[in-house]
Amino acid sequence: MRMRLVVGFILLFFIFLLSRIYYLSIKSNVYYEELAKQNAIKTQLLAPKRGEIFDRNGTLLAVNDLGYSISLKPYLSLKKNKISILEKELNKLQGFFPDLNVTKLLQFYKKNDSYYNQDYIQIVDFIPAQEMMKHYSVLNLDENIKIESAVQRKYPYGKLASHIIGYVGKANLQDIKENEISKLTNFIGKSGIERYYNDILQGVKGEKVYKVNALNQEVAQISYTPPLSNDIHLTIDIELQNFLTNLFENNAGAAIIMDISDGSILAAGSFPEYDLNPFVTGISFKDWDELSNNLDHPFTNKLINGYYPPGSVVKMGVALAFLNSGNITPSTQFFCGGSVELGGRLFRCWNRSGHGNVDLKHAIKSSCDVYFYDGGLQVGINQISQTLSRIGFGAKTGVDLPNEFVGILPSREWKMQRYGQNWFQGDTLNTAIGQGNFLATPMQIARYTAQIAKGKQVLPHFLQSIENNNTKIQNKTHFNQEIFTLFEKSQLPYIRDAMYAVANEQGGTAYRYLHDLKVKVAAKTGTAQVVGFSQTDRSRVDEKQLQYYTRSHAWLTSYAPYANPKYVVTVLLEHGGRDTTSGEISAKIYQKMINLGYFK
Repeated sequence: MRMRLVVGFILLFFIFLLSRIYYLSIKSNVYYEELAKQNAIKTQLLAPKRGEIFDRNGTLLAVNDLGYSISLKPYLSLKKNKISILEKELNKLQGFFPDLNVTKLLQFYKKNDSYYNQDYIQIVDFIPAQEMMKHYSVLNLDENIKIESAVQRKYPYGKLASHIIGYVGKANLQDIKENEISKLTNFIGKSGIERYYNDILQGVKGEKVYKVNALNQEVAQISYTPPLSNDIHLTIDIELQNFLTNLFENNAGAAIIMDISDGSILAAGSFPEYDLNPFVTGISFKDWDELSNNLDHPFTNKLINGYYPPGSVVKMGVALAFLNSGNITPSTQFFCGGSVELGGRLFRCWNRSGHGNVDLKHAIKSSCDVYFYDGGLQVGINQISQTLSRIGFGAKTGVDLPNEFVGILPSREWKMQRYGQNWFQGDTLNTAIGQGNFLATPMQIARYTAQIAKGKQVLPHFLQSIENNNTKIQNKTHFNQEIFTLFEKSQLPYIRDAMYAVANEQGGTAYRYLHDLKVKVAAKTGTAQVVGFSQTDRSRVDEKQLQYYTRSHAWLTSYAPYANPKYVVTVLLEHGGRDTTSGEISAKIYQKMINLGYFK
């Protein structure tokens, strides 16, 4: 009996042993084979080169400066010596590159060093090629230091078109979480075109699969997929853009030059501008404070984020609402005696002595406020707000820049929702002349002007084409949707004729500046009251400055040629300008365009 138990135990032991051998050699083979592969085969993601930005003529606006990055071998901070190898290496690097901050590099390295990390730790993102080449041979012999090629964004024109081009900056944790490629490049678009088209400009990552030995050394390459870069061509003409910047000099405001046919923008500026280059590596506190405290607000992209009362430039749209009502025709006249009384309050015309009997053409030509007061009371706010809404006010233009504002188009519903208050006739009078709560951006005014000239919807845009592997993909996002009714289209010639009179007939508010150009211009001037000057800004200005910063803004929006509209020029000069006017600027822009051959 005992013998049987012993034999049975031995048999069970051998059966268990055989089953275990079978499992380890056969069943677990796939698992261990896969594990061995993971230990022997590595995949390296390759960062793409950020695409470059060109103007319409192929001039570079954003380039990649060539240089090198510096990385250190891992575990150097974990070896306990009196003076660690890490400190020696950092001191050595500072000897070659005095601008390096050893304390910050030491902290950064220790933060990223651990027994679990087998990769070199990049401590310096970029050293210009000309500086690195002086010491490259010495550093390349140091087994603790790894030198790799790197690029850094550079903007050759500095501040020129800064609000359009935008800039790249260091990717933060949220950026890296949402964008895999920013983890590879450490940079991401922060503003302007750089941000709006970041997914295109950052390109497509590559991949390298290779075998390594037990020492983690590469022994063979299995596959290689190169990263892909995408360049962008913009619609702007940098020569025209530079001219625009020089025109504004020390003035603040915004200007837009747009092709009416497809909405492409030839030049646009928000002034003052600022140098883009310091933002790539990190701007100093001193420079940041100087820009932040500037009363002309250089950080605000006034093209799409500047809120201004449109003033009299909205009168063409309001006139269209009058005609839509059926109660007013182009020949209907209102008497302007210099003011209108309503509820015991006088609503004045800019011409205190009055314009006499005025019809639509002469009301726009001389910018008579009383005509629009009386017309507004007769037609009512519902008709005005509905027409203005349909032609683009109170809505984004869709231009390809990030964070565009919608503006404010007052209406009964808006006032009740915003303030919980009823609408009054005085609100109608203010809205009819583009004042009160009415706010618009320069981009909205430019598009609105283009639509009046063209008779169709216009989509402003800066993207001309995308290029990769020598293949250009043209931007075809512009469209020609109908926004005007058939009746409105039949009335637009009256409004265009009135705009022609503004620039070409005696008494027109822009006649002085535009009548003698070689191209016939249709225009509308406007004055926009300053709706607010913050208490913070007030505390930083003296009485003379306060007088300037509370002056009204000056608009001039126009198109040319009158008979065959091709281009819109919209100018907003904040506080009426220091040394020039919006009319002077507009006239000089048209003259420059004539010289450059835009008008044949």
